[in-house]
Amino acid sequence: MTASEVQRSSSRTDTAQPYPVQGFAHGKALRPSSKVLPEHARGHNRSLVLQTLYREGVRSRADIARETGLTRVTVSALVAELISDGLIKELGQREETRPGKPATLLDLDRSAFVIVGLDLSEHSTFSGALLDLDGAISARAEVELAGSTGDDAVEKVVALTRQLVEQATAPVLGIGVGSPGVVDLGGVVLSAPNLGWNGMPLQSILNERFGVPVLVANDANAAVLAEHSFGGADSDAMLITIGHGVGAGLLLGGTPLYGSRFAAGEIGHVVVGTDGGAVCACGKRGCLETWLSIPNLITRLEGADAADRAVALREAGERLGIALAPIVGALDLSEIILSGPTELLDGPLMAATVETLRNRTMAEFHGSLSLRMTTLGHDIVLRGAAVMVLSGQLGVS
Repeated sequence: MTASEVQRSSSRTDTAQPYPVQGFAHGKALRPSSKVLPEHARGHNRSLVLQTLYREGVRSRADIARETGLTRVTVSALVAELISDGLIKELGQREETRPGKPATLLDLDRSAFVIVGLDLSEHSTFSGALLDLDGAISARAEVELAGSTGDDAVEKVVALTRQLVEQATAPVLGIGVGSPGVVDLGGVVLSAPNLGWNGMPLQSILNERFGVPVLVANDANAAVLAEHSFGGADSDAMLITIGHGVGAGLLLGGTPLYGSRFAAGEIGHVVVGTDGGAVCACGKRGCLETWLSIPNLITRLEGADAADRAVALREAGERLGIALAPIVGALDLSEIILSGPTELLDGPLMAATVETLRNRTMAEFHGSLSLRMTTLGHDIVLRGAAVMVLSGQLGVS
């Protein structure tokens, strides 16, 4: 079936998937931390055991029971099930100094599965990787986009995925995809103009082709998940991706925020200031992207001396601060993270953003706001795609 045929029948394929895929539900925190009501208990408590081992490392059954508040009988039953599923392994007995039978130690089997992560956010290439359960990359691949749009671009995604699946040396836990544009919770790319996608059911297409769980999200939303799991982001955080365009991913109380139309974080086409500005690709004047996207920044910096370069970067940082100030004020964020070229963002641009934020928000509440560069570099979307699969399939992050 071609991509266009799947798109025309998306109402059928979105629900007819051979594997159950858990998406990111509204109001669902990424990390389980306590018991729940009996009717929701089994799946939640299974994730709770996995989360304890994933984050805390080697534990005994008694340790897990103590740390989660679950009964030892419940933990033993869940551990037996998870060992049978190949997710947990026994490591042998703990050395004990007290009398009695030594406890058997357990850990997540971090090499039992691999995850396919895809980053579709770059304008010239699609990139992908095989990742383990800790987010470490073991293999990479990429395909040149070469201006492809619509079904042709989808087929390049399929080809890239196939290349990685064929390299996998362990079962594939799932496929995670960070895509540009507005993406709903069913993995349908509602709008990605640069790729010519409107209502493209990318999740269903990949699920049908490869028969494993697939999760597709906006690239900035994937990136903020990576920061939460692997970069130490606070539970209230905003990550700004600055590249071919400008977007943002939001976490509130450790829960991803998507918005009623799945467009939360689409700040690139917010007009900043009342003094006009360059014409944006969307048709408006003075959108944040006209000041801050990397192609526009590079054009403005071309041929500039050091002084003019600093002025241009500070001006871009001021516009970013103008866009972010009402968001910080409304959501009381504790941390904002920038992802993009460090040589452009870390310096006068970031300093001007901080200064503008402090001038435009209440110092007593927002003066301690942290603004920093991501520590995850160019792989942030790939690793965020892995977090999507970990959270969707195992309930851990």
